[in-house]
Amino acid sequence: MELIRKLASEFVIGRAYGISAVNHRRGWCMVLVGSEVRALLPGFFSNVCVSGGDMLKCVVFGLIVIASTHATLSPIIRGVDESKDLEWLLVDLLNGLSRHVSCAAVVCDAAHLGVWAGALWRRTAPPPVVMIVVEEYEDLLSPNFDTLESLRQARKDGCNVYVILLANGLQAARLLRFGDKHRILDTRAKYIILHDFRLFHSELHYLWKRVVNVLFLRYHRKAVGVSKSKAWFDLSTVPFPNPIKAIFVSRRVDIWRNGRFHYNRPLFADKTRNLNAEVLNVVYLDHVPSVVVTKDNDTNKIGGVEIEILNTLAEKMNFKPNLYQSVNAEYHKWGQKQANGSFSGLIGELVSGADVALGNLQYTPYHLELMDLSIPYTAQCFTFLTPEALTDNSWKTLILPFKLYMWIAVLLVLLMTGAIFHGLARHYMHLLEYQQEHNIITDKYQDHDSKPVGVYLFGEVVNSILYTYGMLLVVSLPRLPSGWAVRLLTGWYWLYCVLLVVSYRASMTALLARPAPRVTVDSLPELVDSRLLCGGWGAETKRFFAESLDELGQKIGERFQTIDDPDEAAAKVAQGVYAYYENKYYLKYLSVKRKNGNVSMETQNSTNTTTMKLASDRELHIMTDCVVNIPISIGFHKNSPLKPLADIYMRRTVEVGLVEKWLNDAMYPIRALDTFDNEVKALMNLKKLYGAFIALAIGYFLSFICLFGELIYWNCVVKKDPNFDKYAMDLYYMKKK
Repeated sequence: MELIRKLASEFVIGRAYGISAVNHRRGWCMVLVGSEVRALLPGFFSNVCVSGGDMLKCVVFGLIVIASTHATLSPIIRGVDESKDLEWLLVDLLNGLSRHVSCAAVVCDAAHLGVWAGALWRRTAPPPVVMIVVEEYEDLLSPNFDTLESLRQARKDGCNVYVILLANGLQAARLLRFGDKHRILDTRAKYIILHDFRLFHSELHYLWKRVVNVLFLRYHRKAVGVSKSKAWFDLSTVPFPNPIKAIFVSRRVDIWRNGRFHYNRPLFADKTRNLNAEVLNVVYLDHVPSVVVTKDNDTNKIGGVEIEILNTLAEKMNFKPNLYQSVNAEYHKWGQKQANGSFSGLIGELVSGADVALGNLQYTPYHLELMDLSIPYTAQCFTFLTPEALTDNSWKTLILPFKLYMWIAVLLVLLMTGAIFHGLARHYMHLLEYQQEHNIITDKYQDHDSKPVGVYLFGEVVNSILYTYGMLLVVSLPRLPSGWAVRLLTGWYWLYCVLLVVSYRASMTALLARPAPRVTVDSLPELVDSRLLCGGWGAETKRFFAESLDELGQKIGERFQTIDDPDEAAAKVAQGVYAYYENKYYLKYLSVKRKNGNVSMETQNSTNTTTMKLASDRELHIMTDCVVNIPISIGFHKNSPLKPLADIYMRRTVEVGLVEKWLNDAMYPIRALDTFDNEVKALMNLKKLYGAFIALAIGYFLSFICLFGELIYWNCVVKKDPNFDKYAMDLYYMKKK
């Protein structure tokens, strides 16, 4: 116990028991990992490493994890000698990087554990360190749990320097492959690795297109027999941005000898700021508005928002883009995973070696797993292209001028006014009868034998409602009723009828003058209720709806179909049986393309042909509501070193409004062709009068029913009455009364 405490206080790493200890006075923490240490030092482990107070006092952001190692080396690395020169070189390197490093991750084996003895800590002021000691026989392509958690912790803590001191080059290569594949290692960090020719095998060349900020430390022993010669280190790096040919040839950065650097060059210069006119492979997909391909004579003219962004990046970063399309791009488009595990289309090209991908790539976890995406330069509304006029509402022409609540109010006023007319008329008739019975004369001109003028119009409830309805239709009464109460009510009711009829006629005129109303699907609930089949490109889109937390999205996912040809999808939409899912800009392009047949985008020789619109086809309508707003980005190959600087330039491009300008430029030819032939035509046709004909037909039908009913009643009831006499009809009706 005392020995271990002494080693810990002197900043010495106890290799025999896997102990890592540093002085708390220098702001470092100590973590002991390993069953042997826990067994030997249960009290010390619990007091120093588990105590919350001591851990809070440590100014550290990393995790010092050292797996249980043994003092005895395996036969593979037993011949490796530890060198003080490597320790002094690391002192100079870490001191030079101390201002720009937030955390350093150290991966070493037992052979190089002695490098991290007390001298390194005493002569440097390094940032927090995550130290990982691995066994020489551990397969780092599938590391154990402790090593994996340590690497994850280093990535989580933001370590931007990795020091990999592994005597076995194959072990280091497998670690880099594992870290790149699963994004456990930050490939854009600074790497310090021991030089080993096994790291430069042709199968690992793809790594050095991603890990470019790297220093290879190659140790040269002093010449035998030369007294003044001393050991020295050759510091080299990858030849980025120059492509690696069949053989990897490193580029010398500096030489370290006698405790100093020979050239004093920047060891980790930014290699992406100037790519020296290097050619980058850029795969693209023709997809409005990101990439717009038009034919100009025998050549293709490529434009669009992302092409303009690419040209800006090429100018600022000094590279030449080599634009090309993937094999069978019209069919595979973005690409999907094949049975053999590879990818087709645009994604397949990017995974297999392309540097940049253009094609309206959505910022989704699916794409982020396969590639690196730039910061989004815009957010697009993804919705459905649906057919118009799913139902014809021309039969509702007569009721369209007023809303439902207005019609209810008109009907209630009609019933109430008819009842009031009837009540006033009955009251006036009773008053006259009372005056006649008591011989009360109120008017010297009134004849006792005369009847009240016009009051009989409202004497019965049915007649009162009918005449009140007639006034509402601006039909004059047969006679003006007597009685001041009835006359005043008639005058004010006429004024109400005039105002109501004028409003109705004005609204009706506007309805008949404008084009026929467009019945469309404008929301997700309406789309679900329409029972239209839904479709879009790719299985990922179908999975998006099927795994949606929204019930409406799940219903759409149940009837969602994948379709590869957008023109075929537009034809199905025009037939009124389909709804196609895409961004609004591309849906606008499809609708205009379908309407115009031959679309001339920019030049007279530039044509995109499509199936001509049939007379029976319906108009295409873009749903107003957005299903989802998705950020759109440019794609880079996985762990690309170009992404950080490209993000800076793209952010500036978006902030100054260039992206919005380029978007308007890309959509201008399409919007110019979007004409509405019937928008300003105020013409009358039979279709607009369907409502009138329907109302007339209903009136004829009810009239014929009433006529037949009267005939049946006349022949079956009236004529069979014993008192019926066709020559004395007046006597018959007097007896009936």
